[in-house]
Amino acid sequence: MNARNVVVTAMMIALTAALGLVKIPMPFFNEVPITGQSFGVMLAGALLGARLGGLSMLVFIALVAVGAPLLSGGAGGLAVFASARGGWVLSFPLAAFLIGYLVERSWMSLKTWKVFSYNILGGIVLIYLVGMAYQAALTGVPFAAVAVKSMIFLPGDLLKSFVAAIIAVRLRHVYPLIRWSNQNKLDESVPQ
Repeated sequence: MNARNVVVTAMMIALTAALGLVKIPMPFFNEVPITGQSFGVMLAGALLGARLGGLSMLVFIALVAVGAPLLSGGAGGLAVFASARGGWVLSFPLAAFLIGYLVERSWMSLKTWKVFSYNILGGIVLIYLVGMAYQAALTGVPFAAVAVKSMIFLPGDLLKSFVAAIIAVRLRHVYPLIRWSNQNKLDESVPQ
């Protein structure tokens, strides 16, 4: 991995951590707070691609696991993964990888509506499925009940998906962090 890739990966980790500063607790409705961190996951996949986007979120999780206070409310450490939000956080690398993979596959015809749909698939559907299943298994609450409780996140996540799509398409056309050739191979050269 070259120095530029290390820098953009670190920037995405820092952005995702900063988005954790936005926290709306839901103590009576859901044990998992509303945060801006799924927005960082969507941007990681759409801007960095599958490999680096997934890697940035994997490093993010590793840092949380060793105690870095990168989650909302300054949470960090292994205890996070034994809580209701553990599955939501563990889904981040998978979501970023899926979004990045889909963006890479459609690079030559990339449009905002496509990235929006990829963000919905990876940044909402995948994160929700993993997060809700993990939360249901850990808390003993039926999956259907967790799913109903989790619908409070949907309006905000749809908005995050749309804004992330606009930003990703705009940045890729103005100054792509990683450029893709027509064969979807990584071009490590600095953009002109």
